[in-house]
Amino acid sequence: MTYLAPTVTLNNGSEMPLVGLGCWKIPNEVCAEQVYEAIKLGYRLFDGAQDYANEKEVGQGINRAIKEGIVKREDLVVVSKLWNSFHHPDNVRTAVERTLNDLQLDYLDLFYIHFPLAFKFVPLDEKYPPGFYTGKDNFAKEIIEEEPVPILDTYRALEKLVDEGLIKSLGISNFSGALIQDLLRGARIKPVALQIEHHPYLVQDRLITYAQKVGLQVVAYSSFGPLSFVELNNEKALHTKTLFENDTIKAIAQKHNVTPSHVLLKWSTQRGIAVIPKSSKKERLLENLKIEETFTLSDEEIKEINGLDQGLRFNDPWDWLGNEFPTFI
Repeated sequence: MTYLAPTVTLNNGSEMPLVGLGCWKIPNEVCAEQVYEAIKLGYRLFDGAQDYANEKEVGQGINRAIKEGIVKREDLVVVSKLWNSFHHPDNVRTAVERTLNDLQLDYLDLFYIHFPLAFKFVPLDEKYPPGFYTGKDNFAKEIIEEEPVPILDTYRALEKLVDEGLIKSLGISNFSGALIQDLLRGARIKPVALQIEHHPYLVQDRLITYAQKVGLQVVAYSSFGPLSFVELNNEKALHTKTLFENDTIKAIAQKHNVTPSHVLLKWSTQRGIAVIPKSSKKERLLENLKIEETFTLSDEEIKEINGLDQGLRFNDPWDWLGNEFPTFI
């Protein structure tokens, strides 16, 4: 029997599942099958990005499920993100059309600005996705070249694509409170969501309070903290005790007879924060999807988990190739 996660209503009236499948780091060779199987289980939100380099495979899984009549296109919330190399208004449409072509879809339900950073444009036929590449000289010197593009210019180019129906809703990712405040002053179409790194080592309570106050749905990524970054040889993650091994998390999990991962996800969803975990195991995918109905954390337990905060950020542009982007300073 297919299980559907509860949904939240966004500020434009759209519905979004509280639990979705994160597509970051799903290997290309298994991505289409995992997306297809997740749809059969009941997943309806798929959180991808141009930078993940697997949008073609995500699209294959989605379109197979649609073709077989398992879901209709309108049942799904398909998400992608504008990479830093395409912030100039002249390049925004190019990037969105590439994503739609890779996904083989006519529109995106939610499209984020991935980071408030504008890199030098890289033509699609030179390197896609470009990642940190901004030209041959850049890889030799490990210096990421930037473009002088204000966030509002990028956002207004995206608003035009909403007008045309290529995008249903806009979101922002990895934005600080001051940047959100500034964007809201000039935005014609209000963003519906803010996606941030969020786990007990990086609680960001004030940012979440502000985002919710102004009507943005907060979406957490890397809910398991350092675990998401160990395989990337992230120095901070390699030298940080995993949340699965944290005594507080383990004790709460044992009390409720659940896994530490479920405690971490429930800590977010119980406070109205959406989550996008991934797993290669079907039983774990289904357990994650059902997280809202399994158990409830007490106020004291939530307070204990909040108390683990260290302000420890693993995805920090300050550390990218030594370029020291001051995104979160």
